[in-house]
Formats: sequence, C-alpha cells, structure tokens
Amino acid sequence: MGSSLIGANQLKKRLKDAGLAVDVIHSPVNEIPVTTDVVIAHEGLAARARQAAPQAVVLSFRNFMNNTASDLLIKQLTAGEPVSADSSPAS
Repeated sequence: MGSSLIGANQLKKRLKDAGLAVDVIHSPVNEIPVTTDVVIAHEGLAARARQAAPQAVVLSFRNFMNNTASDLLIKQLTAGEPVSADSSPAS
C-alpha cells in the first residue's frame, strides 16, 4: 500500500473520530473527480492537482508523517470555517 493511500485512510479515521461526515477518496492526481472540493497533495504534485481540479482548494504538505494539510483541514472543518489554503504552509 502506498503512502498516499495510507494517508487517505488515516484522514478518514481522523475525520470520523472528529465527528465529521466527509467523503474521502484516493485518486491519481490526473484523475481527480470534477466534483472534488478539497485536494490534499504532496507539494511535488500540488501544481498538477491545481491543473486537474481548478475548482478545488488544494492543500499541500511535504512530509507524509507530519501532514499539516490534514491537520489544517480538520481544524477548519471542526471550527466551521471555510476550507482555505491561505494558512497552509507546506510541511
């Protein structure tokens, strides 16, 4: 199982534990569904993700083990804030 799939599964668990009903899918960057609202991508794929899903907010990270993009997403959702990449430094 690849790191990105493990990350997606961890995100699903964290969202569920936070009481958030959010659909999480794992997708190759060039096959992101057009209905996607938020993409979490490694910084090396973020530009491609923005091209593939221009309608989506793209949150990027550097390290799979310390995925600050997932942290930011959960923080914004639990606070009822709009999801924004503005405060998403890649880490």
